[in-house]
Amino acid sequence: MAEKTRVIEVVPYDPVWKEQFRQIRSMIEGYIGDLILGIEHVGSTSVEGLPAKPIIDLDAVMEDYSMLPAIVERLAKAGFEHQGNLGIEGREAFNPTVPDGFMKYHLYVCPKDGKGYLEHIAFRDYLRSHEAARREYASIKMKLAKQHRHDIDSYCDGKSEFVAAILKADLDRG
Repeated sequence: MAEKTRVIEVVPYDPVWKEQFRQIRSMIEGYIGDLILGIEHVGSTSVEGLPAKPIIDLDAVMEDYSMLPAIVERLAKAGFEHQGNLGIEGREAFNPTVPDGFMKYHLYVCPKDGKGYLEHIAFRDYLRSHEAARREYASIKMKLAKQHRHDIDSYCDGKSEFVAAILKADLDRG
């Protein structure tokens, strides 16, 4: 089961996150690079200027689910526990079980046409290119982190309406 965040801490954007992503991506590519199409930095740490929980989110993109058994096998040998989809279709979670020297991160393996992956990219790209939305989301996150300091589910639920509105607006535009 995924490790639950004990205390929700949203901190100012840190440029170190980009470098940490690059280093983690390089490590993951060393294990499964020939089985995937690429690895994307997603989540709030991927949006310059956006406050975030200091946890890097990575989506390793595979062609389709036929690649998953080989990916699971290789990542297991590298010390990653396959956690299944954790209730979100189109995304497989992996948890590192041995210290690797990196900051905390979440690794997801997703098919290239999976809803979870496509939504991660659409939301990230929208926030990167719309400063007003980025500021509004930052405000929501900071407020929720204070209100729900020890309740990650309520924190996440509180962001859902904003995220859904952005995804709908992006879909309506595209």
